[in-house]
Amino acid sequence: MQPINRAQPVLPVTAMKTYQILAPVETHWRQVPCTADNCPNHVHGWRSYVDESTELGRRQAHYVRTESGRECTGWRNEHGITEFTFPAGQQCFDVHRERVERPEHFLVRAGDHRSSLEILRRHASADDWVDDFANHQIEIAERVNRG
Repeated sequence: MQPINRAQPVLPVTAMKTYQILAPVETHWRQVPCTADNCPNHVHGWRSYVDESTELGRRQAHYVRTESGRECTGWRNEHGITEFTFPAGQQCFDVHRERVERPEHFLVRAGDHRSSLEILRRHASADDWVDDFANHQIEIAERVNRG
């Protein structure tokens, strides 16, 4: 993964604020079956490729064959990789999630990406958060204009 390209901040971290809207996976999402997510693997079937020459590959193949509870056929291709073919109509290995009806967390924190400090405010609504953010931008613009 490529690192994020950020301009080096001029101000110290203590002079910064971070505005966040969070919907954590643990509290704002729930796992659902393939059928609820219209999963293409469930609809059309899928293939998984496993390199059984490695320890991880042997463990994956063992799981598929003996513990997964999924119907499949498997064979070694010309490259020595095991191809498992799973017919349509069964739960795939992906984790499918859908949002739970719960409002996001609208936060204002002290600091920035260098160091996120304490939570300064938890807003009750998106409108309050947007208003706070807009007022903060106006305050910054006024300070810049004053020099």
